[in-house]
Amino acid sequence: MVGIVDYNAGNIKSVERALASLGAEYVLSKNPRDLENVDKLIFPGVGEAAYAMAQLRKTGFDSFLKDWAAAEKPLVGICLGSQIIFEHSEEGDVECLGILKGEIRHFASVWNDAAGNFDTLDHQSSLKVPHMGWNDLTYTNGGSPLFDGVPEHSDFYFVHSYLIQPTDAAIIKATADYGCKVPACVSCGSVTAFQFHPEKSGKVGLKILENFVK
Repeated sequence: MVGIVDYNAGNIKSVERALASLGAEYVLSKNPRDLENVDKLIFPGVGEAAYAMAQLRKTGFDSFLKDWAAAEKPLVGICLGSQIIFEHSEEGDVECLGILKGEIRHFASVWNDAAGNFDTLDHQSSLKVPHMGWNDLTYTNGGSPLFDGVPEHSDFYFVHSYLIQPTDAAIIKATADYGCKVPACVSCGSVTAFQFHPEKSGKVGLKILENFVK
């Protein structure tokens, strides 16, 4: 049984539709107690980090998610849910869940770090933020078992203005190119997070969710 965290900041309907199309059993709830006995957890999210963290604290999902990860139970974060599992976000200058070590930074902040690279700057000047649309993935650090059956360089759907910047680059399992190497998938222990939206990415996205469910 898969649990879906509903904290008023999630892309819930699209995740529900994706799981239903796979014939997966799931429970959707705004109450952590309803998800205590599920086997796996999906933590979706769209919107702004500070608002999302306020909702997590209000509902009690902040401590629930920390305890879940500490117990090494399977957890998948999607989009905003992939970001606020880290320690801090520049978006709203907010402390996040701290399940994984690292921070979330705006594209401009990351691009500014490459200020001495004129080729990179020329490329960035043609790019719009948010990064919105389809982009292909390059696997790194051995990829993730959740990519089984998904060819490298498959296209996935992204919508984001902020980037995952993990302390340990070894947990990055796939990247996309958008003015820099964008961490598109990170995985550490039982926790995997996707910056893109697998539930909105057609057959390859459904394959990732199927791998997680099974």
